[in-house]
Amino acid sequence: MNKRDHQILQIAIPSIVSNITVPLLGMIDVAIVGHMGSAVYIGAVAVGSMIFNLVYWLFGFLRMGSSGLTSQALGRRDMAEVVRLLVSSVAIALGIALLFIVLQTPMKWLMFWFIGPTADVAPFASTYFDIVIWGAPAMLGLYSLSGWFIGMQNTRIPMFISIMQNIVNILASLTLVYGFGLKIEGVAMGTVIAQYAGFIVAVVLLMRYYGRLSRYFQRKRLFRHIGVFFKVNRDIFLRTLCLVAVNLFFTSAGARSGAVILSVNTVLMQLYLFFSYFMDGFAYAGEALGGKTFGARNTIALRETLQRLWMWASIVTGVYTLVYIFGGEWLVRLLTDEPQVREAAHAFIWWAWLIPAAGVMAFIWDGVFVGITATRGMLVSSFIAALLFFSTYYVLCGFIGNHALWLAQVVYLVTRGVVQTVWFRRLGILSL
Repeated sequence: MNKRDHQILQIAIPSIVSNITVPLLGMIDVAIVGHMGSAVYIGAVAVGSMIFNLVYWLFGFLRMGSSGLTSQALGRRDMAEVVRLLVSSVAIALGIALLFIVLQTPMKWLMFWFIGPTADVAPFASTYFDIVIWGAPAMLGLYSLSGWFIGMQNTRIPMFISIMQNIVNILASLTLVYGFGLKIEGVAMGTVIAQYAGFIVAVVLLMRYYGRLSRYFQRKRLFRHIGVFFKVNRDIFLRTLCLVAVNLFFTSAGARSGAVILSVNTVLMQLYLFFSYFMDGFAYAGEALGGKTFGARNTIALRETLQRLWMWASIVTGVYTLVYIFGGEWLVRLLTDEPQVREAAHAFIWWAWLIPAAGVMAFIWDGVFVGITATRGMLVSSFIAALLFFSTYYVLCGFIGNHALWLAQVVYLVTRGVVQTVWFRRLGILSL
């Protein structure tokens, strides 16, 4: 391994660990309410978690926009801009969070109308929402801080915060539920406590390791590049809408095919998620290193970074493909003991073999495009891919059923990667 490989792994490995721990926050809540003696508690947490996962996913641009612009400013050694990006990004995040709190009633009504929880689940889901919404400032503020840390080539702090949040969530929820008998309120409060614990620790670590940068703070020019910030984030937001539309439709289309097919799709989609946890780590490396070298106008370093990223991506893709080919059936049995689901999954398991190779380009290019803030390319690729996804499904669903859904998913992933490859070449960055 050369110097560039070490830089990539120093960013990718902590990010992979962080990605793996993120789903635990929701799993912990489900595990706790699963022992409360009623299925309505599980349903309430499922509905509440779905709402906040969807909302926060849509505002993930706060992290990605901060990461790309910060890494470029760092590459230019413009520390005043680095500080401006930190302060303005956090301020915008807290402003959006305040808007969430002010508009929480119509927001809850809209999300409940969209999801449609049953009459017995709705009151408990409402209680969960009314409490967890107050964690919005911590969550969105942490998005901006995490993006800034990644832009500063530091993924160890986000990794530490993710692990710490899970520990706090477990301890707080268990104490409130079983120590104080708060039930759904205790689970919701435990989640909010963990969110604010993460945000506070992030601020403390920021001051501990980057406090010296405060001398670069300039109040008068704080929002000098706010137009660029919103332009980048607008593209990422619209691109995320395309991703949300595809993912929600994938679930709903499976549900219309019956409980067994829905279960099969859900189980096989876990294999896609397992792959994404690893590839996102290398995407973060693309954000940080790609943005830094691009900001420094060092095309030689950027070219080498891309070459080494593709090498590592190819290795991970090959390993996952082999694991899924030879161990896919075993993974399905590990994820479910339902005989009907296992039997039905046999006819679709080979689609999981194609997912790593189909998605690798999209993951890596997403990271690189965030780093170089070529967000319009991300939006265009996602929009074209979404159109092909829906077209493929509706043309073929009447002939090959659920296979059309998986084919559409593969087409969607490949299209994103191919369009971004063409877009990057048109930018001519490596020839500058």
